[in-house]
Amino acid sequence: MSNLNYDIVVIGGGPAGYVCSIRAAQLGLKVACIESRGSLGGTCLNVGCIPSKALLQSSHLYEEASKHFIDHGIEVKGLNLDLPKMMSRKNEVVLQNTQGIEFLFKKNKIDYVIGKACLKKTDFGKHEVFVTHGDNAEYQLVTKNVVIATGSEVSPLSGVEIDEKTIVTSTGALELEKVPKSMIVVGGGVIGLEMGSVWGRLGAHVTVVEYLDKILPSMDSEVSKNMKKILEKQGIEFKLSSKVLSAKASKAGVNLKVESVSSGNVESLKADILLLSIGRRPYTNSLGLQEAGVSMAANGFINVDDHYQTNVEGVFAIGDVIGGMMLAHKAEEEGVAVAEALAGLTPHINYDAVPAVVYTWPEAAGVGKTEEQLKNANIKYKVGKFPFTANSRARANGDTDGFVKILADTITDQIVGCHIVGPSAGDLITEVSLGMEFLAAAEDIARTCHAHPQLGEAIKEAALAVDNRALHI
Repeated sequence: MSNLNYDIVVIGGGPAGYVCSIRAAQLGLKVACIESRGSLGGTCLNVGCIPSKALLQSSHLYEEASKHFIDHGIEVKGLNLDLPKMMSRKNEVVLQNTQGIEFLFKKNKIDYVIGKACLKKTDFGKHEVFVTHGDNAEYQLVTKNVVIATGSEVSPLSGVEIDEKTIVTSTGALELEKVPKSMIVVGGGVIGLEMGSVWGRLGAHVTVVEYLDKILPSMDSEVSKNMKKILEKQGIEFKLSSKVLSAKASKAGVNLKVESVSSGNVESLKADILLLSIGRRPYTNSLGLQEAGVSMAANGFINVDDHYQTNVEGVFAIGDVIGGMMLAHKAEEEGVAVAEALAGLTPHINYDAVPAVVYTWPEAAGVGKTEEQLKNANIKYKVGKFPFTANSRARANGDTDGFVKILADTITDQIVGCHIVGPSAGDLITEVSLGMEFLAAAEDIARTCHAHPQLGEAIKEAALAVDNRALHI
């Protein structure tokens, strides 16, 4: 067992942890990052954001070729799906990204330690972190500060036993060896809709079972309603206000019992594959947090103050383990904030300007407040909307589903929210996020010249519509 001294030891190599490590090293601090997976990037890069986006892109191109190329005068004959090759490409994308982070660690002289970490309570302003490798070799790292960035894991569901073969999480859904004839997705959130879209495009009949009465419950209700209609046109079936009582796997597939929340009626459903995606919970097992005296919330999240410090001096937590928006880019911002604070700088995060994106097609994106949140807070607001059917580039591309909606304060005209359903919504929302960071008014975007013909003109038109002066509707 060796003793190594650091300014910061980061536990977790996901978006929060690896970004925190890099920024701290850039600022001259001696850093170690501990990751048990054996591959940097966390859930996002290894079994989440990146592989799912690779499959979303591949499946989107397949669907375009099989259904929509003909609209452009391109006739495709003998189209075949090579699923192993599609999966191989996905794996290569993941490898390139994870190796890229390892390169950045070496470039910034960060010690990358593979193993499971356990925090020990110590005195004299130091903390000890013990790391156990697979071969039971143990290292002791001594540090001034510990940053917990261990992320989250899939939330289980009573009565459903995951085997990652027939009853799968997103991890198993990224590794299916063949396209199922049918798939039931339990959970109408981001992960469920994205993975359901992948396999639906490739030929599976997808049914989404959601406990609530709408999909994408955290997004603006108008976004939720429109996305449901659009995805239904694509062939996805929805069973809302439905509770899964049990799911049993067999050689023939999965048998579910589903109860209606309103009527109490129970029905049986069958599918080749069941994808469980009802949310995520913080991953804090075996970290020694309770023994170290770290305060935890009843739901398992770590309690922190406005500077991400726990009740134990020198122990910080960031990313999914502290709750809030469980998004990779939010976690990265927190990683930068902690590193800069420990280096004596004054970091800043505006959580109202953190966007959220659903990478179906069309995409859905939102930033700031929803209409429901503004109404509940008794904030008076104006609405500016513009449909993609009136955007010339969307027409030229053949992607006219959706709209842009900008919400602005009635008195100040300051933008307080923006919600988009449409092509490249995730890219388009960045303009509004930037504007909100600078406290922009709808008039500021309305007066900004946008290139023509571009999808971004829909943002300008929605900003004009706040003042009832959109030009193209």
